Amino acid sequence: MLMSDTIAAIATANGVGSISILRLSGERSYEIALKLTQKSQLQPRYATLTSLYHQDGTLIDEAIVIYFQAPRSFTGEEIVEFQCHGGYVVGESLLRALLSMGVRLAEPGEFSKRAFLNGRLDLTQAEATAALIEAKSDDAARILARQMKGELRGYIEGIRDSLLEILAYSEVVIDYAEEDLPQDIVEQIELKLEKIKATLSKTLESSRRRRGFMQGFRVAIIGKPNVGKSSLLNALLDYERAIVSDIAGTTRDTIEEQVRIGTHLIRLVDTAGIRNASDEIERIGIERSIAAIENADVVIALFDASRPIDDEDRAIIDLIGRYCDKKPFISLLNKSDLPPSFDSTVIEHYNPIPLSCKQDTQVLIDLLSTMMDHENDGEEMMLISQRQISVTENALRAIDEAYEPLRDGELEFFSFHINVAIRAIASISRPYELDEMFDKMFGQFCLGK
Repeated sequence: MLMSDTIAAIATANGVGSISILRLSGERSYEIALKLTQKSQLQPRYATLTSLYHQDGTLIDEAIVIYFQAPRSFTGEEIVEFQCHGGYVVGESLLRALLSMGVRLAEPGEFSKRAFLNGRLDLTQAEATAALIEAKSDDAARILARQMKGELRGYIEGIRDSLLEILAYSEVVIDYAEEDLPQDIVEQIELKLEKIKATLSKTLESSRRRRGFMQGFRVAIIGKPNVGKSSLLNALLDYERAIVSDIAGTTRDTIEEQVRIGTHLIRLVDTAGIRNASDEIERIGIERSIAAIENADVVIALFDASRPIDDEDRAIIDLIGRYCDKKPFISLLNKSDLPPSFDSTVIEHYNPIPLSCKQDTQVLIDLLSTMMDHENDGEEMMLISQRQISVTENALRAIDEAYEPLRDGELEFFSFHINVAIRAIASISRPYELDEMFDKMFGQFCLGK
């Protein structure tokens, strides 16, 4: 892949539609656009309605052409956008015409890659752009739109600058140990480091908790066999997705489906009934159910109000007790339309909600919507990809490893760990340059050197 190549791609989704948009980027874009339109010039950033022609003069289509002059374009290069009629034929015909003129078909993500390499996007904006296209909820779209405007970049650069300042302090102490330096400089470094660690830890915890905005909130439905889990799944989906039967153990594996509740995408996971398994297949299904609980953002624990409590119900209650400090649980007493037999006092501290899956689940839908809305109440910064989360974890690990050499006065080792933290956190947006540390180092102190 050469940056000097002029590239083209159809930017709209494949299929029948009213408009097909093709983009052309590279140093020959303007020249090729003039050939296609048979015009002597195109005014930058103006929509020009014109005919497009093959090299042999055959008409391709009448289209709107917009020329974006470098560097004021998405990629920073010369870009021409063609808005032609939609469908399968016209866009492909125009693309073939471009390829016949020496244009190369763009690779996936190559326009955004060129924008990054030319300084038009940083990595946070590039990742947000890709994620916005795949966004599955209004919440995700709002978060990603802010990050495309540089919100995460500003946050990361603030952290990086603070770490660079700490590194500069450390390097000054190492290089000018005999100069007249502040007596409490090590204490200042430690205080600054504590503040950075607290900020990053809060962001990391919030990002893990709110991951459902990006991928859809995972809601696991658990309970003993034949308690109504599949009926609840079908009721929330509003169609018969899971087999419903009076025979216990009908669901022997996890079933996952998506449904929109309010502005949120919910990924419902119907699990196998949790009990002592009678065969290997059922045992594996139950193991997957427990894994679904661990991976869920919210867990719905379902009990049968029409049957007395038994050991299988108590196993579910034990699971709630094991995980309730880690994630929210909703306890439901299903089959409330039947005569009650379940001793609800056993789970009263989990605030059980009576309902009938076959009659009305609106109370549950409203509760789920409120819980998801609550997750979006805060304006905490959010890391949107596993890559961003991983490098932040690496940065925090390096900061933790820096404390001991700082307190022992081994500032060379301390600086090494801070360098690791800077490189990790900087990789979220843009690489860290050594010159930046020197700027901080010589800008903070008047050493007469």
